[in-house]
Amino acid sequence: MWRRTWCTGRSARVTWTFPAEQGSRYLVRLHFCDYEVVSSVVGVGIVFNVYVAQAIGTPALSPKDRARQSNEAFYMDYAARAPRAGNLTVSIGWLRQSSGGGILNGLEIMKLQSADPSLTVSHGLTKRSIIIIVLATVLGAAVLACAVLCFFVVPYTQEGISGWADESTNRSSEGTTARMQRVSTKLHISLAELKAATDNFHDRNLIGVGGFGNVYKGALADGTPVAVKRAMRASKQGLPEFHTEIVVLSGIRHRHLVSLIGYCNEQAEMILVYEYMEKGTLRSHLYGGSDDEPPLSWKQRLEICIGAARGLHYLHCGYSENIIHRDVKSTNILLGTDDGGSTGGGAIIAKVADFGLSRIGPSLGETHVSTAVKGSFGYLDPEYFKTQQLTDRSDVYSFGVVLFEVLCARPVIDQSLDRDQINIAEWAVRMHGEGKLDKIADARIAGEVNDNSLRKFAETAERCLADYGADRPSMGDVLWNLEYCLQLQETHVNRDAFEDSGAVATQLPADVVVPRWVPSSTSLLMMDDADEAGLSMTE
Repeated sequence: MWRRTWCTGRSARVTWTFPAEQGSRYLVRLHFCDYEVVSSVVGVGIVFNVYVAQAIGTPALSPKDRARQSNEAFYMDYAARAPRAGNLTVSIGWLRQSSGGGILNGLEIMKLQSADPSLTVSHGLTKRSIIIIVLATVLGAAVLACAVLCFFVVPYTQEGISGWADESTNRSSEGTTARMQRVSTKLHISLAELKAATDNFHDRNLIGVGGFGNVYKGALADGTPVAVKRAMRASKQGLPEFHTEIVVLSGIRHRHLVSLIGYCNEQAEMILVYEYMEKGTLRSHLYGGSDDEPPLSWKQRLEICIGAARGLHYLHCGYSENIIHRDVKSTNILLGTDDGGSTGGGAIIAKVADFGLSRIGPSLGETHVSTAVKGSFGYLDPEYFKTQQLTDRSDVYSFGVVLFEVLCARPVIDQSLDRDQINIAEWAVRMHGEGKLDKIADARIAGEVNDNSLRKFAETAERCLADYGADRPSMGDVLWNLEYCLQLQETHVNRDAFEDSGAVATQLPADVVVPRWVPSSTSLLMMDDADEAGLSMTE
């Protein structure tokens, strides 16, 4: 029998009756395929009981847990004996924890024949054959269940939210689920409100497209401008990244990290709501954007790099755990203004965004985290790519690529250029070594860049791109050097940027304050306003 049947009543139990020979044994094969939209809410789905021959066959069957992927058909076998009444029954019944009714797409009933008398096989052997069939069925179901368990659990443990929550610290996945539940009441926004905020996700409000989905501009009921990131059905990033971003951003607050306003997971949606950054991505201001926009000045570029460095330094050192972003790039650095764009004259502020690939860094006494490689082509740390050993220096490498991208105002990978210029990191390092920085710098800022500031900036970027993480500076060192570059640009100090500041202090004008390195991460965290390094954990 082939027919998709739903058991929709809240106390329903649908039963099919088939004529059968009293006392005969049958193999009943039930076919299922849940092709409804899979919910993004953990633990929610269709759950129902299966009854065969008036006995429980499978309690609490969840099709989405049995199938190895969405919309995949599967079947289950049962051995049954027809009762005295002579009719064989198959039933499905709804359970209270189910989000919907039960399903049955088709079934097959095959009678198990007795052994041929000519083969002189005893009645006992027939019983053993039936037992073997039953055992084989049970064993096959157990193997299938283990395979499904490995498919769903292992990726989450290695790359998903469990990797964020318990990594190698023996914290269970229940802890992460609890954290999600704790933030849900404060951060959850209804789908209806988000549709109203974006005019039902109208194309005219579309401001960006990424691997996770589309980004829309909107305004909440209280007038708060927001950026709404809505996952596409075929998104490369899925539920683990969605959970990770919520857990990370709900627990941290910093002036240079994009704030999470809320999220929505109703009706199989995965939607994240952020503060709106009115000036868009850093990349759009370097190349590929509107020609009407004036180019960023060298001072503005330094201030943007400093802001992004402060955000990353906070992730690495200012939070209770070492957080590695793992996807630092110019499209994940967003720009806004101090006044939120209300007056149009505020200073530009940079914030790091997109924490879907973030991971907890190595624990005390460990040097790295072993994990599958993820990131963006052109920004990926080659040592991490080769060894699958992740450290915060991988973020430093990616940020070094961003620094040269800011200087050169060109894509990190450009196939239209000559072979030796395709990769910006290799090309910029080589040109710097040849003393040709003026040949690679953005022509639109020529004449306004102080030579010492430029040389120090290029030196900092090149150190970030060292082949081995141990040879790269920390993000705190990068931040200090970038602030020094800004001071050189503002004061036009006529000195060699490679010299030690203490060795030439007496040669500087009296009104110039040269920054000195203080080996304390706390001092760097306090450089912004008091609320910049504040930690706000959601209860």
